Amino acid sequence: MSRILYYLILLPLSRLPLGVLHKLADFLYWVLYRGFGYRTKVVLKNLRNSFPDKNEQEIRAIADEFYRFFFDLVVETIRLFSMSKEELLERCRVNDIEVFDRYAREGKQVIIAGGHYCNWELAAMAICIQIPHTGVAIYHPLKNKFLNEKLQQSRSRFGMEMVPTRDVKTFYAENHQRSIATIFGTDQAPSNPHNAYWTMFLNQETPVFLGAERYALQYDCPVIFLKVKRLKRGYLEVNAELVCAEPHQTQVGEISEAHTRVLEKVIQERPEYWLWTHRRWKRTRPAEMPLHGVVAQVNN
Repeated sequence: MSRILYYLILLPLSRLPLGVLHKLADFLYWVLYRGFGYRTKVVLKNLRNSFPDKNEQEIRAIADEFYRFFFDLVVETIRLFSMSKEELLERCRVNDIEVFDRYAREGKQVIIAGGHYCNWELAAMAICIQIPHTGVAIYHPLKNKFLNEKLQQSRSRFGMEMVPTRDVKTFYAENHQRSIATIFGTDQAPSNPHNAYWTMFLNQETPVFLGAERYALQYDCPVIFLKVKRLKRGYLEVNAELVCAEPHQTQVGEISEAHTRVLEKVIQERPEYWLWTHRRWKRTRPAEMPLHGVVAQVNN
């Protein structure tokens, strides 16, 4: 079934101009959101808890704008299966490359922290083409092996290397001398609430993945946050912000707190572009886990 889906639907759709696909996104907005209320309970709950000062009319206005963006994201991700390098670079302008150039000259690896904000897939592929480091993305494999393979082939077409989460430790041990920039998605819910840094994020107690901080500390990697901005439909701008230049001079949890604060500010400025369909707050902080406290597992 997955092969039929890919070869008869996804691949043919990916070859259509993005302007045509955006009309499909408009159709999906009306059918799946307006008609069937796709995941509206999750989205509205997340928005109400994240913005308690906003009234219901404001919350629903953000939700409406989010769904218009969300279905654009769906079709733009499909388009990436066939998008050329030239079109990719035209659609995503990357600024502040100098920070990567400096660390490449110094022979330093870097950690890239980012969230599921705007079209993060397009942004990651575009920046990996333009920086001097080899781009490496950490990902959770899909359960469907065929679609997982096709998705990884799409993501790696222009040189980005894909490393599943279960292999990150081994990958770093074997590649710590290479000039790499590793992308960590920092806004997913950790599966283990005991192995996380707990902080306040969008007015809620939130566990943060320790991966970015752990490897920054272990291999002395500067941490750079990618701020993705949507210019207009189908076009992005990416700005690189250095959040930690000297990991060994930080306290445990400081790096996680820093990149979380940057992401939070980005979301608060334009909340409609974050992935509100994700059940980000499904974990409860264990009583023994401190809020904004030291996390003993960070170096393990």
